[in-house]
Amino acid sequence: MRLAFMGSPEFAVPALHGLIADGHEIAAVYCQPPRPAGRGQRVRPSAVQAAAESLGLVVRTPARLRQDAAAQQEFVDLGLDAAVVAAYGLLLPAAMLAAPKRGCLNIHASLLPRWRGAAPIQAAILAGDAESGVTIMQMDTGLDTGPMLLRAAVPLTPATTAASLHDTLAALGASLIRRALREAPAAVPQPEGATYAPKLGRADGRIDWHRPAELIGRQVRALNPWPGTFTSIAGAMLKILAAEPVPGSGAPGVVLDAACTIACGTGALRLLRVQPAGRPAMPAADFLRGHALPPDRRLGG
Repeated sequence: MRLAFMGSPEFAVPALHGLIADGHEIAAVYCQPPRPAGRGQRVRPSAVQAAAESLGLVVRTPARLRQDAAAQQEFVDLGLDAAVVAAYGLLLPAAMLAAPKRGCLNIHASLLPRWRGAAPIQAAILAGDAESGVTIMQMDTGLDTGPMLLRAAVPLTPATTAASLHDTLAALGASLIRRALREAPAAVPQPEGATYAPKLGRADGRIDWHRPAELIGRQVRALNPWPGTFTSIAGAMLKILAAEPVPGSGAPGVVLDAACTIACGTGALRLLRVQPAGRPAMPAADFLRGHALPPDRRLGG
């Protein structure tokens, strides 16, 4: 088939490689424009753009689509059988949705209608869901509201992080979209009961030690690696990269023992891996060797 591929982050890269492996013609790849990233704020292409350019594919990076009639017409003129969309980051106007013969197919990282929106991977972990998955959806003009073509679930465990779930769902999404293009399954409307996963920001990573340990533990797992979770100690920021809920009680935020166990609103959280400001990540035990956390020291504030 003659396809356009529309995606930006690493999540979309396995799907692009899978479509090429199946022999599809990729007429153009659409990505978000290169943006400053990293400590030096160097302008860098997205993961999909880098992959597409290494494969010699045509790459287009419009900053917007809905108000850009020329970009819309360029897309229509491609004469596509279908477009595959995976975490692209721009809304497609109706003219583009209708242009390919088989429409635009979206790889969405949740079991729709649960967790429509920007951060479905993190939302599933934060909510304590028993499973997550991927839905291949026929796109319409709504926010993740189109009919479903394929769905597949994966279990979530107390060890699941956003990073590990991201990689699992990226591979699953690549497999499902290849199936969808081969089999052309019938579209099924989404049932009632939609939930939404709003875009996350850095403020979502601040730990409130008054919350139950179980919920803080989910926060640590859900926001790893971005935006990350953090607290403060003696006025300096401390990133919490891994932690586990354990029995314990005390004033919220107070250190309970030499094993770096912190009292929460209910229960306690044992820190396993941390990153002090300006330092590399390290096991909590290594951090303690150079930064004594005596019992009754309070974190946060």
